[in-house]
Amino acid sequence: MQERPAGDLAGLQSLERLALSYEQVGAGIVEVDEEGRILRLNRQLSQLTGHSPPELLGRTVFEETLPEDVARDLQEFRRQLAGEIDQYSVEKRIRRKDGTYFWAEVTSSSIRDSAGRFLYAVRVQHDISPRKIAEQALARRMHEQAALYEFSERLQYVTSVQEVYEAALDAIGHGLDCQRAAILLFDSADVMRFVASRGLSDRYRQAVEGHSPWVKDDREPRPVYFEDVAASDLSDDLKETIAREGIGAVAFIPIQQSGRLIGKFMAYYDAPHRFSDPEVRVALTLARQLGFSMERLKEDEARRAAERSAMHLVAIVESSDDAIISKNLDGVIQTWNAGAQHLFGYTADEAIGKPVTMLIPADRQDEEPGILARLRRGERIHHYETVRQRKDGSLVDISLTVSPVYDRAGRIIGASKIARNITERKETQRKLLESEQRLQDLLAAIPAAIYTTDAEGKITYFNEAAVELAGRRPTLGSDEWCVTWKLYNPDGSPLPHDQCPMAVALKEGRSIRNAEAVAERPDGRRIPFIPFPTPLRDVSGKVVGAINMLVDISERRQAESQQRLLLNELNHRTKNNMQMLQSLVFNAAKRAKSEEARRVLDEASGRIASMAAAQRVLYGTIDASHFSANEFLGAVCQTLQQTLSPAIEVVAETASGILSNDAAMPLALILNELLTNAVKHGTKHRPKETVRVGLTERDGKFELYVEDDGDGFDLDAVRNASSGLQLVLGLAGQLQGTFDVTRRPSRAFVRFAAGRPS
Repeated sequence: MQERPAGDLAGLQSLERLALSYEQVGAGIVEVDEEGRILRLNRQLSQLTGHSPPELLGRTVFEETLPEDVARDLQEFRRQLAGEIDQYSVEKRIRRKDGTYFWAEVTSSSIRDSAGRFLYAVRVQHDISPRKIAEQALARRMHEQAALYEFSERLQYVTSVQEVYEAALDAIGHGLDCQRAAILLFDSADVMRFVASRGLSDRYRQAVEGHSPWVKDDREPRPVYFEDVAASDLSDDLKETIAREGIGAVAFIPIQQSGRLIGKFMAYYDAPHRFSDPEVRVALTLARQLGFSMERLKEDEARRAAERSAMHLVAIVESSDDAIISKNLDGVIQTWNAGAQHLFGYTADEAIGKPVTMLIPADRQDEEPGILARLRRGERIHHYETVRQRKDGSLVDISLTVSPVYDRAGRIIGASKIARNITERKETQRKLLESEQRLQDLLAAIPAAIYTTDAEGKITYFNEAAVELAGRRPTLGSDEWCVTWKLYNPDGSPLPHDQCPMAVALKEGRSIRNAEAVAERPDGRRIPFIPFPTPLRDVSGKVVGAINMLVDISERRQAESQQRLLLNELNHRTKNNMQMLQSLVFNAAKRAKSEEARRVLDEASGRIASMAAAQRVLYGTIDASHFSANEFLGAVCQTLQQTLSPAIEVVAETASGILSNDAAMPLALILNELLTNAVKHGTKHRPKETVRVGLTERDGKFELYVEDDGDGFDLDAVRNASSGLQLVLGLAGQLQGTFDVTRRPSRAFVRFAAGRPS
């Protein structure tokens, strides 16, 4: 046999290697003529499309492109044929043999002869479906967030429940991308009734009204959804009713107020629809905001009614033609209305704080002691006719009605006087009786929490509204400074009663404003409030007591709770971004040609995965500042287990305790480094290896440990040689903790205080 020259053999081997690379390259490659017909393709393209090479040869690359993506590709290909461009890239969807499709990034390059004539085009296409799916998911989450923000913004300005319903229906449609929506609430007979809807017929509403997947006293109602109504286990009658309305999928989302089920909202889809976890979370957030807003409107109306009652009381007193005066048992005037000014000539500033004897002529000064004595005995003086002296010295005949004023304990603390000109006795008598009854009713119904103290801070008076706010009935003359059981600063630290705003007002002799505190009731409920303590002075200016009004600001705290919900949503978005970042780093590691680059990217991917797992725990907790150690350890270990060989088993011991959110990320990164180190150096390549992980709390200290069956290592010997251990030491310092190791057993651990790290 004739031997081939060495040069020919080398050329053949080069061609064989090139052909092999063409077939084995990780991208689909196809060569097409000027009509776009396939002349040649590699194995990867066949695998991507599911078609064998004979099935594709001779067909154009535009036939399997989704119709809506053909135009741009064809336009650029024609420009390529015309010589306007030699190369272009386009993203499009390509249909597989089984009818599904995938996203591809196609780069088409011209191959021309020496004269520049087009011979064929080489088209390289990469499967970018994961990236497109991630982009679409991100776009959907941003759309959902925009709907939530718009809903929250609109709720700040609503003034009626109908406006709330309209804003909610808009948010449901935009946030859940559904075609129709409805809101139903329990009526007085505990029947679910439509209160607002979009796109539903009257026949359908009448047919399904009253249906509810929960009972009214259900304390933990969960969302219920049917992704394909036709294939659901609903009754045949109900499925037929829904089908007639053209509904393919439906979700029932509970609406609650203060932990009580009040109704639901419905999201309807024309076709079967898969409800993702993010969609369910968005739906629950919409339901919470809807419930909060409806409750806020209800409380606003109650507050306005109370304000109207108080203003009505003031208007009655101030607009009365009768002189209405109150005094304490020392005969000092406490209140003075416009009628008193009209009758006696003194202004309120001139009269309040002065002894009532200034109105009594010199020859009748002995009347006041007798009146006070009768009042102390609990007597009421009816239509006592006498003479009083005006500011200008003139005398006026009046008829007095003097009544003792009782505190809640039934003790007499003063008197109220109603005086009228005797010349209009009959007319005034009728007005007096009507006015007196109205005053008594309104005084009993006034909703503001009000109490008074003496100069030493002992409680001398409180109204029923104060009892309701405090959750207890104070002991007059014994309780000091405040009617509440316990007090706290807004940051949650205890506030001693003798340091509360009322105590400061009395000690410093000044009104206190712009302060806040939190009252704890005996039943454990805490109510934030704003106090308005004001010292009371006698005629000489000496502080003789104080009056305080406590304004419940729970509504504002609820608004802050809504803001925390939005922050949780932003936290959720951060979690998605971390997952996307991890995917990008993971893919970059797979494509990296340098072993060092792959190692660095793999380490980064593991750290991001640990941080993402910690983020999921933070996002899932109700507490805005703390998380469960057990949930945290399980989530991070489960995530790291997925990155390890099946021969490695990570056993997470049961953890206990509650940690500050600030500790989550440092602990997740520490656990990643220690676990990775244990797998790399502590396992002995047996058929099954176990790494044990724990997070324990004892005597105010936490210990995070990772233990394996290896020989361990000398920390001092490798301290400066390992970047991973340097990271662990730095993070332990951030937790104000310490890092150490033992060799038998092989154990690495970090100890840190249970308190909030700096």
